[in-house]
Amino acid sequence: MTTENQLLNPHKWVDTHADYLYAYTISRLNNEELAKDLVQETFLAALQRASQFEGKSSERTWLTAILKNKIVDVYRKKSSGLNNVTEKQAEDEQKDFFDEDTGHWNDSNRPLPFGIEDQDPLRGKEFNHILQLCMQKLPTLWMSVFTMKHMDDATTELICTELRVSQANFWVIIHRAKLSLRACLQKNWI
Repeated sequence: MTTENQLLNPHKWVDTHADYLYAYTISRLNNEELAKDLVQETFLAALQRASQFEGKSSERTWLTAILKNKIVDVYRKKSSGLNNVTEKQAEDEQKDFFDEDTGHWNDSNRPLPFGIEDQDPLRGKEFNHILQLCMQKLPTLWMSVFTMKHMDDATTELICTELRVSQANFWVIIHRAKLSLRACLQKNWI
């Protein structure tokens, strides 16, 4: 009979999962030292919780879930104390970019095509590099919200709870982050 702990193989974690976990972390935090530290902390936490592993998921999925929680802790720590935006400010900003009646972009603020429609892998790598540089320029809270929403597919409710922001503030942050990323990509990519 196989026990739950026999499903884990901590002696092979570094060889099997370290590169994947590091790449996962660096794409969300863009900080090499912090990414290395979080992967190490993930392995340590997994060792401490090995008895709680139920075998319902793969070892990598379980380690990634632990790592996600550590990344959210970093987001929360970095974003604590940042000012929230009022709904009135959000509504005023919306009017600058979108038609009040239709909700569509105003002609003067309509996004330009990014030119990433082709499937050239080299251009894809270049684009991802520029995107990462642009994301680094975002305020920490904005980057955290954007990453959780669009890279991790987290729900709005989860993001609001984890980062302690209101729903109205969440939508303002997403809006501002997208506008900032668009402007940066248009300047540096197109």
